[in-house]
Parts: sequence; C-alpha cells; structure tokens
Amino acid sequence: MDIQDKIKKFPENFLWGASSSAFQIEGGWNQDGKGKTVADFNSFKRSDKQADSKVASDFYNNWKADIDLMSELGLQLYRFSISWARIIPTGDGEINENGIKFYDQVIDYLLEKGIMPFITLYHFDLPYALVEKYNGWEDRECAFAFERYAKICFERFGTKVKNWQVHNEQNLMVRVDERMNIDVADKWEADRMRAQMDYHMFLAHALTVKVFRKVVENGKIGPAVSSTCSYPASSKPEDVWAAKMNDCFKTEYALDMHVYGEYPKYYMRYLKERNIVPKTEAIDKDILKGATNDFIAVNYYRTLCIEHLPVDESHVLGERESIMNQVDFDQYGYFRHIKNENLKASEYGAQIDPSGLRLVLNRYYEKYRLPMIIAENGLGAHDVLTEDKKVHDGYRIDYLRDHIEACRLAMEDGVEMWGYSPWSVMDILSSHQGFKKRYGFVYINRDDFDLKDMKRIKKDSFYWYQKVIQTHGEEI
Repeated sequence: MDIQDKIKKFPENFLWGASSSAFQIEGGWNQDGKGKTVADFNSFKRSDKQADSKVASDFYNNWKADIDLMSELGLQLYRFSISWARIIPTGDGEINENGIKFYDQVIDYLLEKGIMPFITLYHFDLPYALVEKYNGWEDRECAFAFERYAKICFERFGTKVKNWQVHNEQNLMVRVDERMNIDVADKWEADRMRAQMDYHMFLAHALTVKVFRKVVENGKIGPAVSSTCSYPASSKPEDVWAAKMNDCFKTEYALDMHVYGEYPKYYMRYLKERNIVPKTEAIDKDILKGATNDFIAVNYYRTLCIEHLPVDESHVLGERESIMNQVDFDQYGYFRHIKNENLKASEYGAQIDPSGLRLVLNRYYEKYRLPMIIAENGLGAHDVLTEDKKVHDGYRIDYLRDHIEACRLAMEDGVEMWGYSPWSVMDILSSHQGFKKRYGFVYINRDDFDLKDMKRIKKDSFYWYQKVIQTHGEEI
C-alpha cells in the first residue's frame, strides 16, 4: 500500500467510546434494594487495606453529572455493565423496580446526549445469594437464572439499547478463584469446580444469545474476551508450541466455544487428562451450537512471554503451578511465563506492547471472521493531583495513542472494526489496588480511606481524547 493511501481518519461510522463496570463505579451497593454481590463480598474483605465497593466512584448518586462529562468528552458510545443484583437482588427471585428505574434513567439520558449505550450483562458481580443457594456457577440452575435475568433486561431495555455483551472476560474471570467463589485447598478439586463453572457460563451465554434473538429487534450481541498474545521465549519448537498453547488455553478455547459451540480438541484432551470434564446434558449441544454472535469485544492490556514447562516427578501433566498471579498461571507440560526483556512495563507490571494489539486483532479476525470492538484498553497508574488541581497524565496519552495507531494498522491489514472504548471513562475501584491504580480520563478526588469531596477533575488525557474524537482519530 502506498503511504498516500493509508487511512488518515477512521471510518465515519467508527464509534469512539469509554468503558466502566457496575461494581467498580456505581457505589450505592445497598441503596434502593440492591443485593450483595460476589464482588461486594470480596471487596469488603479488603476494606482495611483499600477502598471497597460501598461508594466506589459514586456514579449511582452522580450519574447525570457524570454523563454530562461524557457528553463534553464527546463520547459516541458508553460501555457499562448492569448489576444483576440491582435488578434481581437474590439472583433468581423478585424484580427490583428501583433497579430498573435507575438503569432506565441512565439509558434515557445517554440517548438524550447522543451517546449509544453498550451494555454488559455481567461483569464479575454474581448475586451473592446464588453462591449461598447453588455455589454460583457450579450448578447449572445458575445458567437458567442468568437466562431469566437477561430476558428481563432485554424486555425492559431492548427497545432502546441495541448493542449488548453477555459476560465480561469469562476466560479471565474463571481463572481467578475469588471471582468464582472457589475456596478449596485441593488443587484438583478447585480445577474441577472451575471447569464445571466455566461450562455453565458458556451455556448461560448461549441461552442468552438465543433469547436475545427473540426479544431484541435489530440488535447485536457478542462475547467480551480478555485477549492473550504470547511470544515464545526462544525459537525452540517447544517454546513456540508453549506460547501457542498459552493463547489457546487462556483465550481461544473460549472463543471457539462462543463461535463454534464446542471445545476444541486440544482443550478436551486437557480436561480428560486432568479428569475434570464437566457434566453436560443431551440438550446442551443444540443450545451451544445454535447461538450465533454478531461481534467480538476485545479487552487488551499487554502481551506475555512463554517458555515450555516440562512435567517433573512431583507434578502431573496439566496441573497448575502455585504462583501469586492466578490470571497468568503456569501449567505443567504446557507453559511458563517469563519477563520479556524487550518491553517496558507499567508501574503495576503489565508489559506495554501496542504491536501485540495489532497481532491479536489480526489473529481473531482471520480465525473467526467477526467484526470487533475494543471494549477495554488502558493504562493503570498512580496519578498525581497537582496543587492547582490538574492531572498531567502524558504517559496515558502515549499509551492510548500507540494503541489507537495499532487499531488503525489492523484495519489497514483488513480487520473489520466498529469501535474503540478504552478503560476507563473515569477513575474506578480497582479490584486489588483500590484508588491507588487509576485508569480514567476523569480524576475522582478521593483516596482509599478518605472520600474528600469526590470532585470530578478532567485530566490532560480528557482533552487529548476529546480531540481524537473530534477529528475521528486523525489527530492522535
């Protein structure tokens, strides 16, 4: 392609947005009838160490002013999640009309401001009552409870909201024990539970997509995955294979389930090796095969570097290695993570690699042939509020600029994309770093143990992204 032919602007129908999730932004954790969630439960356990979800960014009590800020920023799309426990406090019981009213108000005001609502039905916040009743996703009844919840949302909001995601990052969520309420000492039992829960979430996803087709006219729905791009540590064949398997085990097995309705053979082999094949029923095959998705939402933050991890005398094939990071676990007979010395990392350890985003987008489009949107992409950092009440986050601007350019290049490669919605619209509660780790275009003036005035302060990145949107990506 001649340099003169390169895309100078993104297409006119390309949507510029920003993202958040309910438990990380709303607060109001028990206001107006909302029930407790798994995210609340885990957050409260750390209340002595960091901020919890009781207030978060207090969007619940400031939604109108916050949407005004989104409008000023120029957002064309706002990707946010609905709290299942705000709609159905017990997960499978009575509907909380106050919860319906809240989201109705948010949706209506977004539309009034010309911002497209893009809703995630489930972002790490299972109603805690379903943990007590079913142990959450371990019981297939949880899948049917989710189907009912989704149907209620589609019926109440589907005439106004046409773009939906089902689960946020199921493939990542299932790797983190506390998010799945897995609390057992035995590693095999934990992985057996994990595999069963994962399967029931796939079943819930398929059931939801099928209901969506019946209820929401002219709508689009798809999965949101935590993308994985793994580089081999060397040119040794076993390292190349290990890097591929890391991508497959962490992400692509899940996309195969969403798109094709069945586990790939390498993943079934692993489940059989560990003797953790989930229980299924005869009707499931038709449910899983009959759910078609309209797009893939891609969450991207960093790449990984992988070497082969052989089995030794004290471990079995496929067993997890006990490491602190559950998300990037090592697995005997398959893969081990090492530091990539060729990349710089954020202060919180994520290796920064815009080229990896281009690789991920190309890979997924080549394999699945579905249009994509970036639903999360951002830099978590310890932002500093200056004495004159400003936040100079040039490091975030550099990060986002390079990743937007990677999207542009991927589109030149032939990838079909319809939007970019970085994480996050404003500072939100980080699951393990509270308000020490910030992602937003808008600074929330609070810290972990002092709510201060909760004032919203536009960062330098706010004004930069505003210009990006105004010029449709020409001025980055």
